[in-house]
Amino acid sequence: MDYAATTPVAPEVLEAMAPYMTEHFGNPSSIHSFGREAKQTLEKARETIATLLEARPEEIVFTSGGSESSNLAIKGCAEAYSRKGRHIITTSVEHHASLDAVKHLSKNGFEATYLPVDRDGLVDLNALKNALRDDTILVSVIHANNEVGTIQPVKEIVEIAHEKGALVHVDSVQVVGSLPVSVRDLDIDLMSMSAHKFYGPKGMGGLYVKRGVRILPLIHGGPHEKKLRAGTQNVAGAVGMAKALELAVERMGDEVPRLTGLRDKMIEEITSRIDHVRLNGHRIKRLPNNVNVSVEYVEGEAMLLNLDLKGIAVSSGSACSSGSLEPSHVLMAMGIPYEIAHGSLRFTLGRSTTEADVEYVVSSLADIVAKLREMSPLYPSGPCKCKD
Repeated sequence: MDYAATTPVAPEVLEAMAPYMTEHFGNPSSIHSFGREAKQTLEKARETIATLLEARPEEIVFTSGGSESSNLAIKGCAEAYSRKGRHIITTSVEHHASLDAVKHLSKNGFEATYLPVDRDGLVDLNALKNALRDDTILVSVIHANNEVGTIQPVKEIVEIAHEKGALVHVDSVQVVGSLPVSVRDLDIDLMSMSAHKFYGPKGMGGLYVKRGVRILPLIHGGPHEKKLRAGTQNVAGAVGMAKALELAVERMGDEVPRLTGLRDKMIEEITSRIDHVRLNGHRIKRLPNNVNVSVEYVEGEAMLLNLDLKGIAVSSGSACSSGSLEPSHVLMAMGIPYEIAHGSLRFTLGRSTTEADVEYVVSSLADIVAKLREMSPLYPSGPCKCKD
């Protein structure tokens, strides 16, 4: 129940990758036959990914994953367009990869505006319109939130930003492979993605860079990836990413409604069987596999550990934030009280999740919450504070 953190490599993906870690091990920068073969394979993978996203092959830059892609997009764009302006707009609910990149720029001569969200986690479009300035060079927004699953109105955001001449970077790490994505339809300028979110290998990702958009590299040392990322390319990883995305797109027609049904069943069961619970994120405009709830009078970590003892893996936030004792910055930005935010859990479903799994998890959670609340001196019999 933590597929948003990572997914297992699909058997077909592993099979496709294996030859490029053994007999076909050439460096794609080498000009001999081993290198030429590797280069051809790399470009075929790039073309496959581009086609599935309705991009051009030359617009796909391979990276080590979503965090590097977002850093390259935000920092690379800021450097490339610094003479035009030094103002960047992002939101208060971004992944830390984007937030920390923007904070870094803020310490180095750039100015940042953080857009607010409503209680469902949706960006305030009027706030975006008001925040845009003549010197705004980039708007960076998460496509679907990694914690609460809320899907942002990306097309509207892009239209508003482009009217003022600002570029748009979209962190689509949780969306690519889960929902249909067309960079042409969205008209975005930069987009981050990560293979291990859709049953591909870890340490492999990509950045879409629209033709004509300039960014400067983070990593120097060679002409690799059109001089945007130096370093020997991960051919096996690229093959695995392409195969994983191909499979994800093929199965999307069946998998999206299946997961949506399981998600809705889980939301209904949790909220009907356990009192003093709130669903976090938009009820409809959310990822098909995401269930994020806050349970009053119980610590999220206590629930997580008790679920783990029953063989159930969940998250109390994003995997990248799990070492922090502070409540989720996403939940706080949505206006959820501090003490309620501490009782949050994120369940994310995947290909192997069944209806029986959902029933087992809900039943286990209900028992755990009842047990923990018995030990809580704060648990009342009064009305729930987390509901309207």
